[in-house]
Amino acid sequence: MFIRPLTEGDIPTCAQIVTTAPVWQRYGLTIERATQQFSEALRTNAPVLVADDGNGNVIGFVRLILRGAFDLSPYIRWLAVASTQRSRGVGRQLLSGAEALVQPPVRDMFLLCADFNTDAQRFYESNGYSRIGTIPDYVIPGVTEYIYRKRLIP
Repeated sequence: MFIRPLTEGDIPTCAQIVTTAPVWQRYGLTIERATQQFSEALRTNAPVLVADDGNGNVIGFVRLILRGAFDLSPYIRWLAVASTQRSRGVGRQLLSGAEALVQPPVRDMFLLCADFNTDAQRFYESNGYSRIGTIPDYVIPGVTEYIYRKRLIP
């Protein structure tokens, strides 16, 4: 497996991965909207890294917004791994790739994680992210988003 930038041909698979994940289904993400988001990222050179299984098959991705947190720090918009590839280190490699992409001089990386997504919370915390706050009812009513931060440069 290796991490590489998104290409046009990766968009359908990435859109399929994210829209079939239960967490994003709860948010009502459609294949059309996901495809549009990936196309826009590619058009504007926004960073999207994909995990390639070595045979050209995309098995996960991470999408960043470089100044998405307070117009200063990178924000992980989406990180998703194909259901058949979870718990195999794909997410960890994508996260490491995203962190390496923005260093230096970036000091911090941010993300939001839903209160019901306990597996993702454990994943981010085990990779050095700390919960620093909450935003109730931010994206959808009844769901609290946890704000996570990782200090990349001490």
